Amino acid sequence: MCGIVGAVAERNVVPILMEGLRRLEYRGYDSAGMAILADGNISRIRRVGKVVQLQKALEETPTSGGTGISHTRWATHGAPNEDNAHPHMSGSKTSVVHNGIIENHEELREDLKKNGYEFTSDTDTEVVAHRVDLHRKKSDDIVEAVRKTVAELEGAYALVVMSADDPEKLVLARQGCPVVIGLGIDENFVASDVAALLPVTRKFQFLDEGDVALVERNNVTIWDENGNVVDRAVKESELSSDATERGNFRHFMQKEIHEQPEAVARTLSERILNGKVLDAAFGPNANEVLDKTKSVHIIACGTSYHAGLVARYWIEQMCRIPCMVEIASEYRYRSPVVSDGTLFVTISQSGETADTLAALHTAKKLGYVATLTICNVPESSMVRESELAMMTNAGPEIGVASTKAFTTQLTVLALLTIAIARRMGLEEKQERALVTQLADLPGLIQQTLVMDSSIELLAKHFADKHHALFLGRGVQNPVAMEGALKLKEISYIHAEAYAAGELKHGPLALVDEDMPVVAVAPDDELFKKLKSNLQEVRARGGELYVFADPRVQFGERQGIHTVRMPALIQDFQAPILYTIPLQLLAYHVAVLKGTDIDQPRNLAKSVTVE
Repeated sequence: MCGIVGAVAERNVVPILMEGLRRLEYRGYDSAGMAILADGNISRIRRVGKVVQLQKALEETPTSGGTGISHTRWATHGAPNEDNAHPHMSGSKTSVVHNGIIENHEELREDLKKNGYEFTSDTDTEVVAHRVDLHRKKSDDIVEAVRKTVAELEGAYALVVMSADDPEKLVLARQGCPVVIGLGIDENFVASDVAALLPVTRKFQFLDEGDVALVERNNVTIWDENGNVVDRAVKESELSSDATERGNFRHFMQKEIHEQPEAVARTLSERILNGKVLDAAFGPNANEVLDKTKSVHIIACGTSYHAGLVARYWIEQMCRIPCMVEIASEYRYRSPVVSDGTLFVTISQSGETADTLAALHTAKKLGYVATLTICNVPESSMVRESELAMMTNAGPEIGVASTKAFTTQLTVLALLTIAIARRMGLEEKQERALVTQLADLPGLIQQTLVMDSSIELLAKHFADKHHALFLGRGVQNPVAMEGALKLKEISYIHAEAYAAGELKHGPLALVDEDMPVVAVAPDDELFKKLKSNLQEVRARGGELYVFADPRVQFGERQGIHTVRMPALIQDFQAPILYTIPLQLLAYHVAVLKGTDIDQPRNLAKSVTVE
């Protein structure tokens, strides 16, 4: 993995491929490459590092042609070097780019060696190129060669194949990883993400699991997993081509933090009316599904998992029904027992997260009352494969470290909580009060962002540290977890989060004057207990950084840095609003440390492999 762009056109496609790769840089990658077909020959160029290195190579060796494929790679098999970079070739005739993992590549490799094929990389992808070439020698039909190849593959993949013997043709195959076809006039395109193709088209077809497609300059043909020709709906994207630009901000992450008032407002738009949550916002038959819901099972990864942990507090407190939250990669490998009336909820920014998507496939066989996906990408696999879906409407999130996706996920989960709670006896007056709290969020987030300059100064206390501890209690514990994740993701400072009551069960051993301790302290029923836990930190010489409600008192003294939230915050709002300063802290610390904030090392935006 990570990014695929291809094109078939009369014009030179190299600039189109380069712009597409640039627009996919946010996904994270370690090398980039391109293969161009012209006059019956394939020219390939690959470079380790950023897309700009590929651009420099193209300037040194100009290449042009009307058919081409390109890729940004995030290493899974083999080190990040030029030999392992995509596209991969079989001889001089067949070129392939691939996202995903071929699980049976070793046995296929051994068989290919017996057939005389030599390997130049350590990747699983090169196996695909040679298998296509092997089958192509036995058939005049490149589509048939690809179909025979994918029938041999085990694992997840999005493949695009180009053959020198088949000019003006690209063949696609999809199993477990997204790939999209962009429709033009006398030209067509392929990509792993709509965003890559927005400068050249707004019309797209999305492949289903098991599909194989032939993309030509004036035609697209799609076959399903049974070999039947099928029509896939043409959808027009509502994203603007400049939605992935930084504007006046230094980094995408900074831009996305400051976009949160508008993002949350969009998430609430047309979902609340006259103090009520509109059930129809969750999709067709949502009213019937919610009526049957007696428990909730949430599955997610990373930041989305933290959003689910917050929702567990809300659902169990307000709805008085059980709520289980699980990491998707763990759910896949156990034998879950499903209670009657359990709603299965997946949360994913991209809707393509491999572990979460696989968990959804498993869940659909286990007797849940329904599946619901909370997602930011309407065209994604999870949205299309779930019975119910609620879009977060955050807009494109380019920074690898998720910010506005998290707060909009929490907003949707709050709406879901209210919708279920109404069925469990929540009175109309109570619902109106909770909906009012949500409606006030955009303005309160805007007020909280005013803390930016003071947190920028605070960040200087962290720039030379190697470790940090984050503490929260109750519903704020997942917020502390998210704060620690943000700091470690982009500043590379080792940060861990604990429920504050767990300090005395081990983490206190880490506390000294070089270990900053960050705490979130709303004015809630657990504040006094949190205060007692923080006194334990000060007694061991720990330096405290407390984000506190204006109403609570800590007593200003040496070793305690209290940062006051700018507004009075009600309980339902607190997890969302206390997230904002932790995002800002992580961002400003990373700026001081000079890290690659939008594309942190070793990470990818959309994790489409297990």
